[in-house]
Amino acid sequence: MPSIFQRALGPDFGRLHPQLQRRFGVGLDSGEACIGQGVMRRVWNAGLVVRPFLALGTLRNILVTDTGRDIPFLIENYPYADSYGRETVTFARTFPLSRFDATMIYDEAGARVIDYLGTHQHIATPLHLSVDDRGGLVIRSGPQRLLEGPLAVRIPAAATGTAVVTEQYDDRAGRFTIAVTVSNPLLGRIFGYWGSFTVSYVDVAEHGVPASVRPRREVARL
Repeated sequence: MPSIFQRALGPDFGRLHPQLQRRFGVGLDSGEACIGQGVMRRVWNAGLVVRPFLALGTLRNILVTDTGRDIPFLIENYPYADSYGRETVTFARTFPLSRFDATMIYDEAGARVIDYLGTHQHIATPLHLSVDDRGGLVIRSGPQRLLEGPLAVRIPAAATGTAVVTEQYDDRAGRFTIAVTVSNPLLGRIFGYWGSFTVSYVDVAEHGVPASVRPRREVARL
């Protein structure tokens, strides 16, 4: 079966740079995990007004509090079947002082990828995927829903951030590049980072999926 990203992009998946096709082709059928290591040239946030919000998010590995230049970065993309039988891909991003966890599934009914944020999948957001004219992948997050106990409610836009992620491949440098910006409708841009990394692929059957990259709680709701 094609990866969750290939299913969501459909024919446009073939427009991705070949290196991005392999990276976002990670899934149960590929049998590979993708491990990226590199340096973010800049990690920033909007300062005092957002720091309490960012600090709260780090309690469940939802937001990044690191700031500065030339920050080491690790991203771990492991495919596995979750407790509901859904093909899932981890996006565990580790910085020196904080970590941003997400797990992604494919929503058949909506023909889209759903991104669950944090260690307990408290927040879910649909992702819009597109391919730019350089063969890069552009990901834009949609409205967020809070999933807690019996609650499954849409979070007001003013209390959330919209993320725009662009990944490309630099043939000259032989590296992936990434740029992330998160914006709030009232505060404007609240945090982001950009830099580059290289990847290696590991056999999931041989190495397994580390417990550290999987959420502590899984939810069935979208």
